[in-house]
Amino acid sequence: MLVLAPTRELVLQISAEARELSKYTAINTVSIFGGMKYDKQHKQLHGAPIDIVVATPGRLLDFQRRRDIHLNRVEVLIIDEADRMLDMGFIPDVRKIVYSTPDKSRRQTLFFSATLPEPVTRLASQWTRNPINIQVEPEQVAVETVEQIIYIVTTDQKFALLYNFIHQKNLDRVLVFCNRRDEVRRLAEMLERYGIDCAILSGEVPQNKRMRRLDAFKAGKIRVLVATDVAGRGIHIEGMGHVINFTLPRDPEDYVHRIGRTGRAGATGTSVSFADEADAFYLPDIEKFTDRNLRCIEPDPAWLVLPEPVRPRKRPRFRPKRRTGAFSRRKSTSGSTRKRRRTKN
Repeated sequence: MLVLAPTRELVLQISAEARELSKYTAINTVSIFGGMKYDKQHKQLHGAPIDIVVATPGRLLDFQRRRDIHLNRVEVLIIDEADRMLDMGFIPDVRKIVYSTPDKSRRQTLFFSATLPEPVTRLASQWTRNPINIQVEPEQVAVETVEQIIYIVTTDQKFALLYNFIHQKNLDRVLVFCNRRDEVRRLAEMLERYGIDCAILSGEVPQNKRMRRLDAFKAGKIRVLVATDVAGRGIHIEGMGHVINFTLPRDPEDYVHRIGRTGRAGATGTSVSFADEADAFYLPDIEKFTDRNLRCIEPDPAWLVLPEPVRPRKRPRFRPKRRTGAFSRRKSTSGSTRKRRRTKN
């Protein structure tokens, strides 16, 4: 069995579930993903016979090019988060991998996704034979167990509202989404200044740190995890009650995946989004995609007031640029001046 997933975190989660399900059998599961040492994964591939490979496309192709793995005996091909795996960025890699496996008449192919747009369905039909569509959730895209709240704020009010929402409701574990890595860094720094324990999760964080931080957050050791959409797909965090969109995603599907991190497995959850002057323009598309009207409210004015920070702002280290070229040379001095200096010294 070969399972393809778009992110390293999802590969690790699927692998852990596969090992749990097969712990009383001789089934051997191997994870393949980038960001970790190549040699360690190489040894796993050349060890005991492998039954299940869970991989991200890029690292799997690396091993395939080096002839460390062959896919000609794959019996079951699974593509998880199919809408993301088959978007324009992943299609070339996924296509190479699919065509390396046996013909669709000699393998079973399964696609899993919370949303499956028509373009992706058409592409997937090329790799399947008489496919059957199985729907395991209600027709509404957004799950009914998640209460969705939209706060109408200005950009300058966002952080104060976030701080007071976490503080006043005494949230002990909350996932906060931003759209960009720089936004994640700045927001985490501000939360730390105001005494809220937090960590960041984005593509620029080394893989080993991402794994440790995600495990610590799941265990309740980190109060706030500030993340990009790298944490919005497929990651299951038991008992998480709140998800906050500090910035609304540009794609309505990403909104659905973000809020789906709470209210899972029948539990209830709350999704809170901040819509400022720019983000408000994305609300109509989200409402159309989810087929529901979102409740937009103004925050309590008291929640827009910040206390004094408990820690000073971090100052970036000043590193003077090393001068090069003609302007780096000191002005030359006359011979008499040099002589006087030597005499004086």
